[in-house]
Amino acid sequence: MIDTSRRMPLAEEPLSDRHKLGWGLAALVVAGNMIGSGLYLLPVSLASVGSSSLIGWLAAGAGAVTLALVFGALGRLQPDADGLPGFAERGLGRFFGYQTALAFWTACLVGNVAIAVAATGYLGFFWPVLRDPVAATFCNLGIIWLATFAYIIGARTASGLAAVALAVGLAPIVIAVAAGVVAFDPQIFAASWSPAETPLLQSVPASLAIIFWAFLGVESAAALSLRVKRPARDVGRASVAGVLLATAVYIAATVAVFGVIPADVLANSTSPYADLASRVFGASIAGVVAVCAVVKTIGTVGGWVMLGGETARSAARKGYLPSGFGAGERTPVANPLLGGAIMSVVAVISGQPTLGGQFGMLVGVTAVLSLAVYAICSAALFQMTRRSKARIVAVVGFLFATAAVAAAAPGYILPTVGFFVVTSLAWLAFLRKSPPRVDPAAGDA
Repeated sequence: MIDTSRRMPLAEEPLSDRHKLGWGLAALVVAGNMIGSGLYLLPVSLASVGSSSLIGWLAAGAGAVTLALVFGALGRLQPDADGLPGFAERGLGRFFGYQTALAFWTACLVGNVAIAVAATGYLGFFWPVLRDPVAATFCNLGIIWLATFAYIIGARTASGLAAVALAVGLAPIVIAVAAGVVAFDPQIFAASWSPAETPLLQSVPASLAIIFWAFLGVESAAALSLRVKRPARDVGRASVAGVLLATAVYIAATVAVFGVIPADVLANSTSPYADLASRVFGASIAGVVAVCAVVKTIGTVGGWVMLGGETARSAARKGYLPSGFGAGERTPVANPLLGGAIMSVVAVISGQPTLGGQFGMLVGVTAVLSLAVYAICSAALFQMTRRSKARIVAVVGFLFATAAVAAAAPGYILPTVGFFVVTSLAWLAFLRKSPPRVDPAAGDA
C-alpha cells in the first residue's frame, strides 16, 4: 500500500494485523482469482471437447482440493515462509526456490494477459470493434494498467477489488444457471458430448491442463502467506473454502451453457454467458451479464497483479531478481510498473486473429507452468513433513500435477521446458554460488 507521507510510493509494512487479511477475505481472494476468465471464456476453448468436459471439471476439482490441502499443510508447517518460493526453498533447497519464484511470477504475468483478453471479449458484446485484433490489444493494455495502478495504491485495495468483483461476478453465473434451468435441452447437451468424436480417454485428459486454468489461484492464500493474519490456520482454511466454492460454480455453469448452446455455435463466441442469457432472457439481461463479467475479470486481473508483485518482491529479497523489485518487506512502485511493462509486451506479441485463439494459447502455457510449480510445492511438503497423512496428500498432489502436465498438448509443454532450461542456465551462470540476499532489517523469511 502506498505510503503517502513519502515522496516515493512504497508499500506499507505488512507486519501489523491492521494491514493483513483474515481467512474470510483470503478465501474470497482464492475463489476470486479462480472464478474469473476460467469461467467466462473457457467454454469457448472447450467447445471441441464439448459437454464431456464436465468429467474434466470433476477431475480437476478433485485435484484442486488435494492441492489446497497441500498448501494448507505447507502453511501450517512454515507459517512464516514468504509465499510459494519460500515453501520450495525450505523443502528442496535454494535452486527450487529460485525456479518456483520465477515460474510462478511468469505464470502470473502471462495469465493476467489471458484474463484481460477475457474481459475484452465481453466488452466486445457492446463494442464489436473490439473483435479487431488491434483494437483488442489496446483494450487489453488498458485493463492491465488499470489493475496495475490498483496494486500501486495498495495490496488491500487490490484484494478488496478482487473480493467485490467476486460478488458482482457471481450475478451472471446465477443468471446463467437460471437460464440453464429454464431452457436446458438434454438433446443439445447430448449432441455436444463429444463434437470431435474423440474417445473420452483421449479428450478428457488432454483437456485437463486447459480446464485447470480455472483452478489457478488455489495457491493464492499460500502465496500471500505473509499478508494473512494467522497463516498456520488460515492458509489451509482459505484454500479449501475457495476451491469448493469455485468447483460448485464451475459444474453448475458448465451444465447450463452446454445444455443451451450447441458446441459448434459456442466455438465462435466471445461472450458465451452473455449469449446464453440473450437466448433465454433477451438482450437486456445479456447486457447485465456482460457488464458483470467485465467487472469480475478486471477484479481478477487485480488479484493476480498483486500475487505477481508479491512473488517478485519475495524473489528479489532472496536474490533471485534485481533488488528493484523489493529487497525487504516493502514493495516499491518499480515492482508493479515493471510487471505492467512485461505484461504489455506479452499482450502485444501474443496477439492472434481471434480472441479465442489468443486466450487458448495463453491459458495452456500458464496452466502447464503453474502445474509444474504445484508439483514442486508438493515435493517440498513431502520432504518437510514426517506425518503420514501429509505425505499421502503430497504424493497425490504431485502425481496429479505431473499427470496433468504430461497429458497437455506439446505446444503448451515445450514453452515450459524451454523456460526451465533458460532459468537453469541462468542459475548456473550467475546465482549458483551467490549467497541469499535478505534484508537484515526484515528478518529471515
